[in-house]
Amino acid sequence: MAKRTVGKRVKCIFVVGGVMSGVGKGVAASSIGKILQARGLTVTALKIDPYINVDAGTMNPTEHGEVFVLSDGYETDQDMGNYERFMGLRLDRGNYMTTGSVYKSVIDRERNLEYGGQCVQVVPHIPREVISRIRLAAKNADADVAIIEIGGTVGEYENILFLEAIRMMKFEHPEDVITVIVSYVPTPSKVGEMKTKPTQHAVRTLNGTGVQPDIIIARADRPLDEKRKEKVAIFCSVHKEDVISAPDIESIYDVPLNFEKDHLSDLIIRKLGLRAKTRKIGEWEALVSRAKSAKKPVKIAVVGKYFKTGDYVLSDVYISVLEAIKHASFAVGRRPEISWLDSAEYESSPAKVAELKGYDGVLIPGGFGSRGIEGKITAIRFCRENKIPYFGICYGMQLLVVEYARNVLGLKGANTAEIDPKSKHLVIDIMPEQKEKLIHKDYGGSMRLGGYAAVIEPKTIAATAYRASEIFERHRHRYEVNPEYVDRLREGGLVFSATSPDGVLMEIAELPKAKHPFFLGVQFHPEFQSSLADPHPLFLAFIQASSKRGA
Repeated sequence: MAKRTVGKRVKCIFVVGGVMSGVGKGVAASSIGKILQARGLTVTALKIDPYINVDAGTMNPTEHGEVFVLSDGYETDQDMGNYERFMGLRLDRGNYMTTGSVYKSVIDRERNLEYGGQCVQVVPHIPREVISRIRLAAKNADADVAIIEIGGTVGEYENILFLEAIRMMKFEHPEDVITVIVSYVPTPSKVGEMKTKPTQHAVRTLNGTGVQPDIIIARADRPLDEKRKEKVAIFCSVHKEDVISAPDIESIYDVPLNFEKDHLSDLIIRKLGLRAKTRKIGEWEALVSRAKSAKKPVKIAVVGKYFKTGDYVLSDVYISVLEAIKHASFAVGRRPEISWLDSAEYESSPAKVAELKGYDGVLIPGGFGSRGIEGKITAIRFCRENKIPYFGICYGMQLLVVEYARNVLGLKGANTAEIDPKSKHLVIDIMPEQKEKLIHKDYGGSMRLGGYAAVIEPKTIAATAYRASEIFERHRHRYEVNPEYVDRLREGGLVFSATSPDGVLMEIAELPKAKHPFFLGVQFHPEFQSSLADPHPLFLAFIQASSKRGA
């Protein structure tokens, strides 16, 4: 049985979904955390993903969205990024779990005889492991409130054990647990009336697991009227004030402010018996107001390959990159206009790359594999030769080096070992310790992951942006600039403006400002440490350079 946390008992808010996925549970959970922080409460946040995958690192990004990397190197769901961005938290692996990781822990403990000869069962041992993890994360954060988001929707078979954990916690300490369901309320175009029946069914399904929601957040394309609130309340066994309207809005950063229009923090504080301070959310209001006041556009092209899923575009693949662009744009008083461009099109129609002249800046984010790579290299060359601000992240930096080696140094066929391991000039090669891992098919969670320090070269674009001599950034990669080519690249004019402390790994590559307004690539993922309140310095530098082009 899971041990109880000694000392104060944490209050828990479970956030579940109804009707359909992608309805905004992550933003809702983040916003709840934000408004509770504004009342002087200490919060932490956890995400539960109902997948057998042990972590998110092996999940297909076009199906699951971005893999968000924590400072400790754990590969997680994109909602962990929302939690950090909204609440200013720095979370670790204790704040994320999957079905696979929970089962693995229970099985490992059983093999180690930690259950003392018990017959280990799905119930109660799996829910108890979930409860134990929640309590430990809350204890480690010394939190007043833990917000726990359960992925997917109620009614999905794979969520049953997590809903059982809610039931067990509520039964044990009813005054310490509330459940929030974020449910979709559609307005069919041919009907012209908002329909609450899907939400009613979702709540009844949740009731079938032994859980009654305390609060219903009704997502819709418009605000709920009083009549709809009354219907939801009557048929879902909640009070009308427990139904929170969450209409579509221009920016996710408006959500905390909208929640407070319906006095959500007061509602939660009363239901959980919390002692809280007077609301202080003025700083957040100022940041949102700054974002809304930005009128002059800055046009940014994000050239990638993971956007399309069937006939649709999935921007969630690069959600942290897109949010980081917004953070920096708002900070310099610009309204970002972001276009998603498929790099594969520059391979079938090379002349199409000329469309990049219509943008103020171009960004190539991280990725893996060969599809669209030559198109990205074509785009990088076009930006370099036409002095269009370019920002390359991870793969975007590696391909910057490949392009420079080919077209400036004249190293014909230069490539990355990921694409052509037999290339005569492997300017990007697999890290030595990674070779052994791949031989043994050690793929999951084995890349260079998490936070690492780097030393910055003075009098460079990077140094000007960071205003620091040492940085700490998050990584997710197996390949690096080949040390055998570093001197040749430097002699050819490429500046490595940041390296690992031992000087072996190249962390940032750039061209001097005298040669190009902004041509820079980073081996790490700066987007993971950007927020509305604290835009990342390199994104700021990129947007400032792009804004000058679009002036």
